[in-house]
Amino acid sequence: MPLHCPTRFFIARHGDAGYAHAHVMSDDGGWLTGKGREQVQSCAAALTADRIAAVHTSPLDRAVQSGEIAAPILSVAVEVAPGLAEISVGDCAGKPWGDPSLQSVYDAWMAGDLHARVPGGETGAEVIARFRDAVESIADRYRGEQVLLFSHGGVMSFAIPRLAANTADDLAHRKFIPNAVPAVVEVGDEGWRVLSWPGSADAASV
Repeated sequence: MPLHCPTRFFIARHGDAGYAHAHVMSDDGGWLTGKGREQVQSCAAALTADRIAAVHTSPLDRAVQSGEIAAPILSVAVEVAPGLAEISVGDCAGKPWGDPSLQSVYDAWMAGDLHARVPGGETGAEVIARFRDAVESIADRYRGEQVLLFSHGGVMSFAIPRLAANTADDLAHRKFIPNAVPAVVEVGDEGWRVLSWPGSADAASV
């Protein structure tokens, strides 16, 4: 039996967003659209009975805005956690989406080579490590409680399945993460467990 109760996280992709550089790769923080704001409001309202203890967000504007909308609905504080940021495109900024220089790195990660590095950015191993460290640091502060996180589809899809003991690495390739619909993940002394993934009812289907 674990010494401490695990923390239950509701980890959500930010609400629908607009971007200044919509047709090329960029690390632009973006901004929530009207649709995105409504999505986040619905997300938070659905969690009011879950006694959320805190909201933490990525430092990118679209995630920060999501947290700033959700926190008052849940009557809790909101904090920024840099490790929840999206995977950076690094030196590929300004290139078209699908550019081979970045796609080859993603393909290497999917094949298990986590030492491949985004030009001017992170390796796969570094992405997983900083996301893990951010979430586990928050978990240590909220043992036995429930926390809402706003992050990003790319880093969530890549890191969470690889950190959880009960999911396949390709989970998110089969179940694309929608905006503002949280995955439910427990993090504690016995590791990470995905309890539900957007589009699935429970861990049995992930």
